[in-house]
Amino acid sequence: MIELVGAHVHMIRPDMANLPQWPLPQGYGFRPYQPGDETTWLALHLDAEPLFTVTLDHFKESFGAASDRLPERMWFVQTAAGVDVGAIAAWWQDDWNGRGAWGQIHWVVVARAHQRRGLSKPMLAHALQAMAHTHARAMLGTDTQRLWAIKGYLDCGFVPDPQERADRTAQAGWLAVQMHLAHPAIHAWLTTGS
Repeated sequence: MIELVGAHVHMIRPDMANLPQWPLPQGYGFRPYQPGDETTWLALHLDAEPLFTVTLDHFKESFGAASDRLPERMWFVQTAAGVDVGAIAAWWQDDWNGRGAWGQIHWVVVARAHQRRGLSKPMLAHALQAMAHTHARAMLGTDTQRLWAIKGYLDCGFVPDPQERADRTAQAGWLAVQMHLAHPAIHAWLTTGS
C-alpha cells in the first residue's frame, strides 16, 4: 500500500441537496458553544490533533472576528455525563478564492478516546443542516494524511476541489488517498478533473 502524502487540499459540496440525516449514537448529544468554550475546544484539539500543535491563537484567528456568531455556528458533542468529546463549526467564507460565498466545515475534532464510535458523520450532518439555512454550497480544508476524516467528508457528499487539479502536490496526495479508499469521487477527480 502506498504511503499517505501530506498535502493541504480542499473539498467542496457544490450544493446542499440530499443532506445526510445521521443521528448521534445513543449516549451522546449536541450543545452549542458557550462563552469560555475556547479552552474546551483547545483541550480537544490538543488531545486529538496528530499533525501540529493547536493553540488558542488558531481559535482567535479562525473565529475572533465574528465570535458573537459562535453560539449559532459551533457545537460540542457531550456524553450523557456531560463530558465534551467533540467539536465542529459551520463557518463561512464570504469570497473563498474569488469564488463567492461558501459555507465552511471548520475545525472538526473528536477526542481520541471517543474516535471510531460513529460521531464524526453525525457531527458533519448536523453542521451541514445548520449551514444549509444560510449557504447554497460548502467547502473545507483538510490534509490528505487525514484518511478517516476524508472518508467521512466523501460520505457526506464532499469531493476534491476541481480547481486544485493542476496542483502536483494535491495530485500526489489524492492518489495516495485513493490507494487506501478506492472512492469513485477521487477516481473521477484523478482521471477527469471533475
